[in-house]
Amino acid sequence: MSALPQFADPIWLLATLAIPILVWRHHRSGSRGALLVSRLPRATGGAWRLHLPFYFRLLAFLALVLALGRPRLGYSWEEATTEGIDIQIVVDTSGSMGAEDFQPKNRLTVAKQVVTDFIAKRPGDRIGVTIFGGSALTRSPLTTDRAMLAELIDSIELNSLQDGTAIGVALANAASRLKDSSARSKVIVLVTDGVNNAGEIDPLSAAAVAKGLGLRVYTIGVGREGRVPVPVQIRDPLTGRVETRRVPMDVQVDEKLLRTIAERTGGSFFSASDPGTLRAVFDRIDGLEKTSMLVKRYIRYRESFQPFAWTALAFLLLPFLAGALRMTVEP
Repeated sequence: MSALPQFADPIWLLATLAIPILVWRHHRSGSRGALLVSRLPRATGGAWRLHLPFYFRLLAFLALVLALGRPRLGYSWEEATTEGIDIQIVVDTSGSMGAEDFQPKNRLTVAKQVVTDFIAKRPGDRIGVTIFGGSALTRSPLTTDRAMLAELIDSIELNSLQDGTAIGVALANAASRLKDSSARSKVIVLVTDGVNNAGEIDPLSAAAVAKGLGLRVYTIGVGREGRVPVPVQIRDPLTGRVETRRVPMDVQVDEKLLRTIAERTGGSFFSASDPGTLRAVFDRIDGLEKTSMLVKRYIRYRESFQPFAWTALAFLLLPFLAGALRMTVEP
């Protein structure tokens, strides 16, 4: 809910255009000696006191105009209706996602940031999150709770599950979350940097299931192939301490498999070799899967002209008070 200040009758504000003219006429007539010396206050203090009654009345006029304009605060809230897109985002958390070719951060850290930004852009859709390694786990079912999703994504860590890359299991897990959805469009976004090497479900079989359920799969191959530094936890045989060492590893992305999965389900394959490209990929998916949204705004107003009316009355009385205190001439 937000407060929206405005005037109910703004036409009255045009009267403020007369203020410069009134000031000009006042000082022009004052230069002709309109006030008599015998009416000057006894106390000395400068000619500025001669103008006090005028400016008090001018401020009263301004406050009265603002009051007539009926300032008010409108407290608004919105209701959004959407045709509905359900999206299950599937993120690889295997050890190779710790590769540090996405400097100054690793692949998973950058992917988490980009996914969070993508979710924030789609307030009208239900979104869920699945993570996978050698197995798959649903971190969040379909929801519109953006704050909860942001916290869950931020808490994703490398090697959360047994090591490996079970793409088929991950797709089947995501499909099971979307199979009962009544949304107009149902989408899976798969983010991985590896080759399917674990799990009991073949990725193409999982893709066939997804297609049968009317799911569209966008696949994103993260990182560049070749030798990249990957942090690995190693136990020192002498001290028994677990240390993290960066070991060069050969990392491959099965682009052919990812492309086939996307094509068979009516989606698209994207390759992201750096943080900027990954962000651009999610921007493209955001553009491809747009949600039609109708927003209704409701406003409840609270009148707030009373302070201006009281201010106008106060400034009208001030010349009499100044005259009584002999600060200026009688009003």
